[in-house]
Amino acid sequence: MCLILFAYKVHPSYRLILAANRDEFYERSSLPADFWEDQQNMLAGRDLKEGGTWLGVTKEGKLAAVTNYRDPSAFKSNAPSRGKLVSRYLIGKQSAGGYLEEVSSQADKYNGFNLLIGDDNDFFVLSNHGEKQKLKPGIYGLSNHNLDTPWPKVSRGKRLLKSTLDQKGTQLEAALFAVLADRHIPPDSKLPSTGVGLEWERILSSMFIKSPDYGTRSSTILLIGKNRRVRFVEKVFDRQKEPWIESSFSFVLEKK
Repeated sequence: MCLILFAYKVHPSYRLILAANRDEFYERSSLPADFWEDQQNMLAGRDLKEGGTWLGVTKEGKLAAVTNYRDPSAFKSNAPSRGKLVSRYLIGKQSAGGYLEEVSSQADKYNGFNLLIGDDNDFFVLSNHGEKQKLKPGIYGLSNHNLDTPWPKVSRGKRLLKSTLDQKGTQLEAALFAVLADRHIPPDSKLPSTGVGLEWERILSSMFIKSPDYGTRSSTILLIGKNRRVRFVEKVFDRQKEPWIESSFSFVLEKK
């Protein structure tokens, strides 16, 4: 993922409202979200290059997502896949807190990342360019820097997310997808400087990204109700803004 906006324990009906865009090169093959044939407890997309995923949830309520931390000067060509940080947690038996302790001890092996993971009890973020945090109720934004870094699209996204929270059901889903489809590009003076050059800073500055070779590949809404009902909706794109594939899943979390 390259943008994750979420409201944690602030809505009267939902424990979590999450809206996320995955940005990637178009040539990198992946499968749309589904329950994996070899891990039928886990709902996630699948990266066909490395076998991991960028966002997923299990039938017991474990959830995880990852964004890259943008720092081209620190890139490691032989680093392990960051997508495996997500799938390994979702497949495994560890609690969120226990898994983070394991990842923390080897975080420097990876290229820059931010890892969001949670379960029925807790929700955490871990960056190998920052600290581990146990999250309190609130509205958050995460892109390719630390949690809530006030990049224009993060600040704008949090503000737009907050404006949707008086809605429910299909109206809420439509409003969240409208947020993720936002193409606003801020002025150059507001752009971060992350080492990729001004042209790329402009391209990467909007919530929905489109360029000839790189862009928003999928938009995902994840709703976890206080009644333990999960709603997962994904739109997959292929070089165009109109969805190429749209799918949705609903289930009730299993009791442990």
